[in-house]
Amino acid sequence: MKVPHDKFKILLCVKKEFSDLVRRGLLHGADFHIQFTSSPRFLMSRAIFAEPQLVVIDASFEKTLLLDMLATFRLQFSKAAVYIVSSSADHRQAADAMSLGASGYFGLPGDTDRLREHVKMLFESWLAGHAQQRFLELQRKAYNFDQIIGASGALHHVLELAKRVIDNPRLTVLITGETGTGKELLARAIHYNGKNNTSPFMDIGCSALPENLLESELFGYEKGAFTDARERKVGLFELAQDGTIFLDEIGDISLVMQSKLLKVIESRTMRRLGGLKDIPVKARIIAATSGDLTARMKSGQFRKDLYHRLKIIPLEIPPLRDRREDIPALIDSFMQTFNPLYDKKICGIAPEALEILQAQNWDGNVRELKHTIERAVLLEEGEVLSSKDFGFLEPSDGTNDTDRRTADLKAHSTDDVFVLSIQLKAADLEDVQREFALKVLDRVGGNKSKAAYIMRISRPRLDRILKAERAA
Repeated sequence: MKVPHDKFKILLCVKKEFSDLVRRGLLHGADFHIQFTSSPRFLMSRAIFAEPQLVVIDASFEKTLLLDMLATFRLQFSKAAVYIVSSSADHRQAADAMSLGASGYFGLPGDTDRLREHVKMLFESWLAGHAQQRFLELQRKAYNFDQIIGASGALHHVLELAKRVIDNPRLTVLITGETGTGKELLARAIHYNGKNNTSPFMDIGCSALPENLLESELFGYEKGAFTDARERKVGLFELAQDGTIFLDEIGDISLVMQSKLLKVIESRTMRRLGGLKDIPVKARIIAATSGDLTARMKSGQFRKDLYHRLKIIPLEIPPLRDRREDIPALIDSFMQTFNPLYDKKICGIAPEALEILQAQNWDGNVRELKHTIERAVLLEEGEVLSSKDFGFLEPSDGTNDTDRRTADLKAHSTDDVFVLSIQLKAADLEDVQREFALKVLDRVGGNKSKAAYIMRISRPRLDRILKAERAA
């Protein structure tokens, strides 16, 4: 008989005349699978056939045999709980059983309710562990390297390099690539395919938080460290344990935070704000950026020593326009994702529609393509995506990002030059940034993506600058 692996398995080894009384102290239902034997000789074979979560053994068996069974189970099935049940409580026998590793001793019928409560707690613990295991299986499947779609040589090279760092959790990893290329997807693939995948994956968007809040999120703080610190807070470096901490848009953190992060990487220790004790950092550190760290380093905005510590294993994800051969496979994957979501049965894409998509520059990369296919699937009434489904796309001029920037510069006239007017005595870097951002945003008609592109910063970084302007 095949025993379902997702059942809570209980193995009874009690004498027949005692079995009904024992069963009253157990839980029953669809989540339970209970096997019974009245012979100690068959107990181990039953356990090997279907490893139990709980074993209940009758104390009335001969003492030597009882203790041998208990010792054998502790040795071969260490994860199983073993309860001893007796119709007449024997304190010496209970002490012997507990000394050999029994999880509990119950005298029935007096301890029936207590036995049921213990089984309930054991079941709930197993249920939580089973749910966690199921979650990890889903995560491993979702973030398997096979789920990163693409057969282009550029992408294949990055994935092969990423696989080589999986078994070295102390190595820092730097993932670079434009917005929407899948940097977080690659970071999660590294984590969930590693040996510490049962430990947490902690991610934080560095550009979304001001410096003081980012510091408290990463390092935590002690009670009384500052005015509002009413109790201790554990930071992400601690919460990650021996898992992974993912620092997205690392290029946007301040020089002060860069210095503190460098110390963590070099010493593998940290301190909470207001703390005096060094706390070991065991987590793998993966950083990512859509900006140009080399340029920021040369301009003094990013520390050289931190840059070189992060890029021990650099993984540069190519933009979608450099691997257009992957677009058909991505389209097919997205259609399979959105068909059930919107109750559609779209099975393909017309050649002229595919030609339109492959001709796009995809500044938003895979994320932009995904949203484009989602919109098309949602609106299409037939079974094939056609060119009319992509009429909202702007025609591409076929040039790459560098060519477009060069062309833009050549096309600029003196009308494209503007002057920043800053009060010298009250000037600071934030004033210059705000004024510059507002001027650029005004020139591009309020298009934040284009403004960020011209300023060579990430979109989240631009949002932070503008929010600081509004706060001022």
